[in-house]
Amino acid sequence: MSEKHLHIVTHDVPWPADYGGVVDLFYKLKALHKRGVLVHLHCFTQGRPPQEELNKYCASVNYYTRNKSVSGFSFTVPFIVNSRKNNELIRNLEKDDHPILLEGIHCTSYLHRERLNSRKVIVRLHNAEFEYYKQLARQEAGFWKRLYFLYESRLLKNHERAIAHKTKFLAVSKQDVELYQKEFSAGDVHYLPVFLPYTLSTGKEGKGCFCLYHGNLSVNENEEAAIWLIQEVFSRLSIPFVIAGKNPSERLAKLAHDHPHTCLVANPSDKEMQDMIGKAQVHVLPSLNNTGIKLKLLNALFNGRFCLVNKASVAGTDLERYCELAASAEDFREKIISLYENEFTDHLAQERQQLLLTEYNSEKNAERLMTFLW
Repeated sequence: MSEKHLHIVTHDVPWPADYGGVVDLFYKLKALHKRGVLVHLHCFTQGRPPQEELNKYCASVNYYTRNKSVSGFSFTVPFIVNSRKNNELIRNLEKDDHPILLEGIHCTSYLHRERLNSRKVIVRLHNAEFEYYKQLARQEAGFWKRLYFLYESRLLKNHERAIAHKTKFLAVSKQDVELYQKEFSAGDVHYLPVFLPYTLSTGKEGKGCFCLYHGNLSVNENEEAAIWLIQEVFSRLSIPFVIAGKNPSERLAKLAHDHPHTCLVANPSDKEMQDMIGKAQVHVLPSLNNTGIKLKLLNALFNGRFCLVNKASVAGTDLERYCELAASAEDFREKIISLYENEFTDHLAQERQQLLLTEYNSEKNAERLMTFLW
């Protein structure tokens, strides 16, 4: 059998796999490496340094600095795309004819410029980015930042429409497949689940002792979700509530401190976070946007007990059957009170294990990805 070489271009350095945007990237690398694929990785850096760990799974690793200066802005190309335009990258890609996997719309500058027309190229859709940025704008209080999100959303929609018929797309949710088909009449877009580190559903039988919301708290939508939970839901309950995640603001820290049953854990290690996920009774994970897939929900499902979400959290994922759904603050309060008294059973854990063995089976999904590439 001849060697299979693959270029993968990522919007960020995919290790450590400590936030949702890189989990799929890193565990895809591992799964492809296990299948014997020789990966030539090209990473854009934006504050995350080169990582020796990546050399274990890649035949070569190249790093490129993302251009976040004024010259990275354009009136016609989205900033997340234009700032990842790099001459050294395109020269490296043009040295051979190996297939190319572009991770995210972020990395599609040279696809749009038609420099890759003669190559086998696949784009991994992390989100319907134009819709995601529109929703970010709705949640943003600051005028200038809201204006930026709206403008970027408009540029992204034009950009995504322009490339929608140029290659094959693999989306992380069924909803994003339908959105691309509806908005851009994309005919070559397919669903491929995210790659995960989990092989066992480890939710513990019995009961936990607190409710948990976790996520990257420096992201506006996550902070707003946590604030809404404090003010509208847990302020009227006496059940312990823990918020955990990266870089919380002073505003969130003060709000948590002012509520006697709420505790904020800032910047926990991965081990500490997984320990909290395992000990929680209810994972309360509402979302303010309905694009992509929520990696924190999958983490909670496969490593924790009960998950309470809204419709946006599970849109396009078929995960409703494994979660409890709520809409209003009153709904959330009622479901929390009920779930807090329930016993988590081995039967529930085994149902989730079946999901890991089927839809979220990284080995099988690596094989499917390879059928698209070769």
